[in-house]
Amino acid sequence: MSAATPPDSDLHHEARHPRVFEPVVFLTTAALSVLGALIGMHMITTLGVTANTSIVGALLAMLIGRISLGKLRSMRSPHRQNLVQSAVSSATFAAANSLLTPMAVLFAFGRTDLVWPMLGGVILALFIDAFVLYRMFGSRALPAEGAWPPGVAAAETIKAGDKGGRRAMVLGGAGVMGLAGSWFGLPMSAAGVAFIGNAWALGMFGTGLLVAQYAPSVLGIDLDAMYLPHGLMIGAGLVALVQAAMVLLKRHRPGAAATDATTDISASTAADTTPSGEPETGFTDDAVARRGLFTGLVLFIGGALVLGLISGLAAEMSLLALVGWVIFAGVAALVHEIIVGLAAMHAGWFPAFAVTLIFLIFGLLLGVPALPLAVLTGYCAATGPAFADMGYDFKTGWLLRKGHPTGRVFELAGRRQQYLAAMLGFAAAIAIVALLWQTYFEAGDVPPVATVYATTILEGLSDPDVLMSLLTWAIPGAIIQLIGGSRRQLGVLLATGLLVATANAGWIVFGALAIRFVYTRIRGEGADNEMALVGAGLIAGDAIAATSKVVN
Repeated sequence: MSAATPPDSDLHHEARHPRVFEPVVFLTTAALSVLGALIGMHMITTLGVTANTSIVGALLAMLIGRISLGKLRSMRSPHRQNLVQSAVSSATFAAANSLLTPMAVLFAFGRTDLVWPMLGGVILALFIDAFVLYRMFGSRALPAEGAWPPGVAAAETIKAGDKGGRRAMVLGGAGVMGLAGSWFGLPMSAAGVAFIGNAWALGMFGTGLLVAQYAPSVLGIDLDAMYLPHGLMIGAGLVALVQAAMVLLKRHRPGAAATDATTDISASTAADTTPSGEPETGFTDDAVARRGLFTGLVLFIGGALVLGLISGLAAEMSLLALVGWVIFAGVAALVHEIIVGLAAMHAGWFPAFAVTLIFLIFGLLLGVPALPLAVLTGYCAATGPAFADMGYDFKTGWLLRKGHPTGRVFELAGRRQQYLAAMLGFAAAIAIVALLWQTYFEAGDVPPVATVYATTILEGLSDPDVLMSLLTWAIPGAIIQLIGGSRRQLGVLLATGLLVATANAGWIVFGALAIRFVYTRIRGEGADNEMALVGAGLIAGDAIAATSKVVN
């Protein structure tokens, strides 16, 4: 070990997991979380999307650790870097997706008087969202062995920065490719995900992307006008929710760890196994996950009730209507986060905006009045992104902590510290959004999707055949999801591709899958690990490029 490298640079040297409230970690995390929140707000209002800033947070933490000044050296610890990147990405998605966008729905709707009450309601939704993921991650429904591609990318970045050598060179080279491709307009993260995730799931994801790209020009079909993607997601999403519940309710057989819900061709799983060759469990008992899911439902319903009261909806609705609205909002929030989380786990991309639109359309079809529907839409929009992002961060931490001598103790301690780091990131996001939302909105900087939601609610549905279209396409969505099972999520991923509809991403996904297939056959043992490293670099480069566009 070189004299310049402190002892805690060893991934598994620390007997006790670092804590987020250590002075240096706390100050670094708080400062970078503010930066993450500002980046998130700027990106969602200018680009309409939010990039995953966890890798950026990790790189900044690495740079701080290289400053040979007092306690700053402690930031060379990969576990401290993991805490920082968890907080930074949490602040980014919380500020942009979970707070500012829902508030913008009411602003675009013309009810500026309800923006503050909406902030109060979505803060509750944000914390409930994170709590449910914290209780469920590592269970068979949301296994740590799942793909979670951006989480793998962040872990490989931290490992490469810690160890250097050939891994750092491969990661750096792939990162340059991802950065360059992104600047030329190519969705390079799609290739990175295809090198890491489940091949079956990503095949359906790529199929959805290609169909969405070419159906209008080649077949002359407007998929959105047919509500085909929305219907597929409704059917697949409902089946996926039932499948997740069945996995949690099913009695677990000894020795069957991670076989019911994990990705079966994930490079991250292949790279991280016990000496016996069996995947390690995520250390979350299914009973704990079940309680977390049920508690989340109760809390979401309670949060909807609070939002209904503070927004004044209770005074405008009958008691029966208010009860129905509260239950609908609570269930929709839970279902929304589960669908988004499953898509994120398998594909690394999640259609949060599109799934929110599905529940908005449901509300229109059920005849929910405009104002209650606008509030409900904002409440649903607040759930999912933070849920998915925390899953990525927990995956990163799980990979970094894997193999530690104390096993379960160190893993659960680290996960708890990551959860606390996310709470710190949320606090920074809440403060920044509360201070700046008026400045943004009054300058016309409103998330584009919020305007879409508000316009859709105000215009309503003039076509009486919409419900029939949704129900019709929900059937094949449900069937495809049933065929793939909970391990592959074929229906959810097909619908995700149709809804995301990023140009050329489908070709990149299939090209990367073809390269992965050929290379794995030629290289044999160890190929999955190498492909995962290249994929991590591509995702890292794409994420850095997306974040750097904020400066321009």
